[in-house]
Amino acid sequence: MLSIPPFKKKMMPLLLALGVSGAASGADLLDTFRSAQRNDPVFAAARAVQQAGQEKLPQGRALLMPSVNLTANSTYNDQTTQYKGVTPFPGGNNRYNSHGYGVTLVQPLYRQQNWIAYSAAELQVAQSEAQFNIAGQDLALRVAQAYFDVLIAQDSVQLSEAQQTAIAEQLAQAKRNFELGSATITDTHEAQARHDLTHAQQIAAQNNLEIKQRTLQQLTNELPKDIRPLGKQFKLQAPQPADMESWVNDAQQNSPQLAIAQAAAELADKEVTRNRGGHYPTVDMVANYAKSYANGGSFGVGSDSSNKSIGVQLNLPLFQGGAVNSKWREAEANRERARQELENTRRSVTLQTRSAYLGVVSGIAQVQALQQALTSSESVLEASKLGQEVGVRTNLDVLNAQQQLYATRRDLYQARYNYLLSQLRLKAAVGALGEAELVNVNQALH
Repeated sequence: MLSIPPFKKKMMPLLLALGVSGAASGADLLDTFRSAQRNDPVFAAARAVQQAGQEKLPQGRALLMPSVNLTANSTYNDQTTQYKGVTPFPGGNNRYNSHGYGVTLVQPLYRQQNWIAYSAAELQVAQSEAQFNIAGQDLALRVAQAYFDVLIAQDSVQLSEAQQTAIAEQLAQAKRNFELGSATITDTHEAQARHDLTHAQQIAAQNNLEIKQRTLQQLTNELPKDIRPLGKQFKLQAPQPADMESWVNDAQQNSPQLAIAQAAAELADKEVTRNRGGHYPTVDMVANYAKSYANGGSFGVGSDSSNKSIGVQLNLPLFQGGAVNSKWREAEANRERARQELENTRRSVTLQTRSAYLGVVSGIAQVQALQQALTSSESVLEASKLGQEVGVRTNLDVLNAQQQLYATRRDLYQARYNYLLSQLRLKAAVGALGEAELVNVNQALH
């Protein structure tokens, strides 16, 4: 990145506010979001969780596939045989080695629990996808919040500097008037007190800006320098459609939080069925092949042997100490819990959507009201200055009007950022927050 001369660094916030800086080279909201996608550890962890969740499907499919096991052995034998009675077989001690190997194949033919586990794996994959979707939307909201927090912190620094400059002029004027005898020392003290207070506020604003920049750095792993502020492209747009219930219905259909809760309820149903299947028989096809070698034996003669078998094996559980029935009851209780959590999520999504919709609508009204208040505050300040010149307003009146003007301007900036965030939250509530929505917000920046 090109180096910036010290005097330009000091002037950068003001130039950004006036829209005459080289903002084209600064990072905008979309650039910051893409940087966070690459560098945010929370999102990286969510991506790893999603990748792990994808493995549930092949694991569930493996329960339906054949399993093959290989066994091998090598044994040293020390055998002593003493026969009783008359026998033609010789007794004595035999020492020999024996070894062999075997292969066993088991193909499940009927295992009701395995089929349920496989279908449950599909739901678990869907859950992991929805969770990753939520992580992506959460990242977008965290980036937008941190980005706008930096902007409002920059605005606060600029406003405090401008306010201090204006009060410094008022202080100088009060001192001149006192020297000329046209004002009392009280006017000077009032201006000096307000000047000191504004200086303290400026220090606090600088500190807050540093904190907000570090917060954004945590997401992108780089310290923001000259991010783009709001520009003339900023426009107030009502939600489309302008019907709260339409947004609520959309959220009920597409909310990823609701999709996760729905999948959890279906998983709980399948878990009940799976545990009920603990009483069911299982049927497997079993095939074996074994080969063994021995260089000695009971009669001192070695042997080679092989065995091949294939068949069907039935297993019927009869009694496991009551564990099957206990797990069944446990699964039914968990199913009821999942149903209640689904209902709670449905209500929460409805409330979240309504709140986000009202946030956009009220945000528009607040911005419009503050724009009008800003115009009124500018008029009050001009009138107060004129009144001071003709003697119908005091120095304190002018100071109060200045403070009101800068407070209104700061509130207006904050309301604009809150409005943009409310737009993104509304999109997130219906599961539709992505890069396209960030592009729309990004158009409001220089």
